[in-house]
Amino acid sequence: MKQLLFAVALVCWGALSAVAQSPEEPLRVGTFRLDATPPLGSPLCDALVRPAARVDDPLSVRGVVILGAGKPIVLCAVDWVGIGNEGYDAWCEALARAAETTPDRVAVHCLHQHDAPGCDFLADRIAASAGLGGKLFHVLFARQTIQRTAQAVRRAAASAQPVTHLAYGKARVHKVASNRRLLGPEGRVRWVRYSSCRDEKVRAMPEGTIDPWCRLVAFFQGTRPLCVLTYYATHPQSYYGQGAISADFVGLARTLRQQAVPEALHIHFNGAGGNVAAGKYNDGSPRMRPILARRLAQGMAEAWHQALQNRVPVSARQLRWRTVQVALPPRMETLDEKKLLADLHNHKLPQRPRLRAARDLAWLRRCQAGHKITLSCLELGPVRLVHMPGELFVEYQLAAQKMCPQAMVCMAAYGDYGPGYIGTRESYSQGGYETSRVSRTAPEVEGVLMDGLRRLLQVADEP
Repeated sequence: MKQLLFAVALVCWGALSAVAQSPEEPLRVGTFRLDATPPLGSPLCDALVRPAARVDDPLSVRGVVILGAGKPIVLCAVDWVGIGNEGYDAWCEALARAAETTPDRVAVHCLHQHDAPGCDFLADRIAASAGLGGKLFHVLFARQTIQRTAQAVRRAAASAQPVTHLAYGKARVHKVASNRRLLGPEGRVRWVRYSSCRDEKVRAMPEGTIDPWCRLVAFFQGTRPLCVLTYYATHPQSYYGQGAISADFVGLARTLRQQAVPEALHIHFNGAGGNVAAGKYNDGSPRMRPILARRLAQGMAEAWHQALQNRVPVSARQLRWRTVQVALPPRMETLDEKKLLADLHNHKLPQRPRLRAARDLAWLRRCQAGHKITLSCLELGPVRLVHMPGELFVEYQLAAQKMCPQAMVCMAAYGDYGPGYIGTRESYSQGGYETSRVSRTAPEVEGVLMDGLRRLLQVADEP
């Protein structure tokens, strides 16, 4: 009997020892990249500008699949103006199936170039009910791009490489970003600097509230970089609207860095740049596009060199993925369903306001159905990658960094594009294009999102 008990104990000890000594699953990343340039003749910028007549430079989808801690995580950046509502759902669901994960572990973000297409299948269906189907974007091309991206994600997951180190750094970008909203003495928006500005007096005014830093995170296998993620908050337009497809100066800056470090895929994310653009430093002339690109690329390069000094070992056990579901309050004072339906079906109106009504109705109906938006945060060592919806004001990005000063917080906005501009509570009383005309969220959105950020970053509420 004693011999039997001893034998059983020996087997149990051996099994426990094997579990304790078994190596943990390594952190791995796989990258993907594909063309996302629409056919000539396609609508651009949700039909707000001329349709595509030529290609100045191609558009792309780029991303990374991260494996090793729970189900896979997919981060994806698209050179389109925006992906919203059911369009956003379709992207996340397709990429999740391809990576064998769940949609809440997929973050899709646009860089918001205006000489690029959008994607919102619900808005298109609403527009089609008034005879305007396919006028917002090339629907078949959008669906094909989703499927091609899903195939690329599947291949990336299958070929993922082990990661041993994480590098991170940041650097100032000079003479690119400036705040669009300039207040008068009464505290209301008096001047606006859009992506370009020809008024020298307005351009001479201070930069205003921006985040001047380009942040960079890179995954390494030993000394070999596998991919580089960069984050910078600004509208990415130099000039646009003449029918020439372009990834604009952010795409050109990314290309310059890709050429400088060709062994690693470069993936760029637009931060919370809803109220930030290049207007102070851009007169709208074509010559400024490469100049702005070089300025941004210089900031990316300096962040890269700093990251090389901040290369730390990393493992899958350090990775955390957090999500928070939020219901953004619709702006009911401007989203009058009866009026929107009347505008949509009014054939005497120009096409643009009718299509705008379709997009507004899409967001309103999502809210009425109780839809919630997923905010997410990837925590990995000293880095936090935060994923947010809409044309978010830069104040949210600055607030997130202040909430978590011990880490480098990188924010990607322009996730679900359905809500449009998302201002701060105060901004709605200040007037201006963003919050008086085109935001689809109510001023109470600030409280919802700030609470969501605190929960994502695990920050205790202030007393």
